[in-house]
Amino acid sequence: MRSPVNSFYGFALPEGLQRAINELKFDVPTPIQTQAIPPALGNRDVIATAQTGTGKTAAFCIPIITKLEKNPNKAALILVPTREIAMQIGGVLAQLSKYLQKITPVTIVGGVPMSPQIRQLSKQPRIIIATPGRLADHLRRGTVSLFRIDMFVLDEADRMLDMGFAAQLNEILRFLPGNRQTLFYSATMPPNIQKLAARFLKTPVEVTVGPVSKPIEEIRQSAIQTTQAKKNTVLMDELKTRAGSVLIFARTKHRTDRLAIQLTQAGHQVNRIHGGRSQGQRNSAINGFKLGKVRILVATDIAARGIDIPHIAHVINYDLPMTAEDYIHRVGRTARAGADGNALSFVTPEERGQWKEISNRFL
Repeated sequence: MRSPVNSFYGFALPEGLQRAINELKFDVPTPIQTQAIPPALGNRDVIATAQTGTGKTAAFCIPIITKLEKNPNKAALILVPTREIAMQIGGVLAQLSKYLQKITPVTIVGGVPMSPQIRQLSKQPRIIIATPGRLADHLRRGTVSLFRIDMFVLDEADRMLDMGFAAQLNEILRFLPGNRQTLFYSATMPPNIQKLAARFLKTPVEVTVGPVSKPIEEIRQSAIQTTQAKKNTVLMDELKTRAGSVLIFARTKHRTDRLAIQLTQAGHQVNRIHGGRSQGQRNSAINGFKLGKVRILVATDIAARGIDIPHIAHVINYDLPMTAEDYIHRVGRTARAGADGNALSFVTPEERGQWKEISNRFL
């Protein structure tokens, strides 16, 4: 049998899952998959840190599908911080489980009506992908039961705490079976995340891939010193010299809307996403960008994690992120799946302190 380092065949996966992996052309497991899949298949708890874009979604989806195929009375829960991440994971699971019966994932997120979700949950789905707030709502209503949960994945754990979900996580924890298996993924592992992990995990296998404190080497990083008044002029000049799709980050909803309008008026194909847009609008914007119908997507930090679009050639920080850690997640949207990418940051005099911290830590 071939080694799992060189092939997914080494993991001895179910035939239908292996067939789907072959069709997706997942030829060689990534380092996070090589290290995290075996202990997960061996019923061990796993705590994993890795840079964005390393293949971690498949690293927990593959063990989930494998174990559920072998245990038809069990179910899995994947908890994520944002609707976009939930829907992306749902898409990956749908692709991987297409040849396996009765493992259809259900996505439970906020911003959409409760009634369709209640109908889906009444059918006792095998995989639930949820955001903490909406899952907590269903638990309070009694419209979801977690007693069959055998595998629990907490993805983007550091982002969960950044977004203020600590109370909901504690609430959800009370409903989870004590004998479950837990897979815990976080891009960073500060003390508050380690404390959270200690509550959820039992003697976990620890997996760390690469220097999680720096962007991957394929990203060419640069900065332009400018002023707030000149940012738009500099941006227009940069867009003229760059080929390929561009993801632009702005700090606020209002600035995102204003910048998208200005770029559209300048003749660019643009869409935008932020927390004030409906789920349908956000889905439409991301799909249009993914399919190449628009070249530019303007976003707040809601897009900094979990949006896996391989062809993003450029990330432009129109505004610097509020925290230095968010810089990694923003620029990690480019150079996906081994491709090269570019990250450009605009730095105003007021932001020089922020840029110095980012430079010292990540460049």
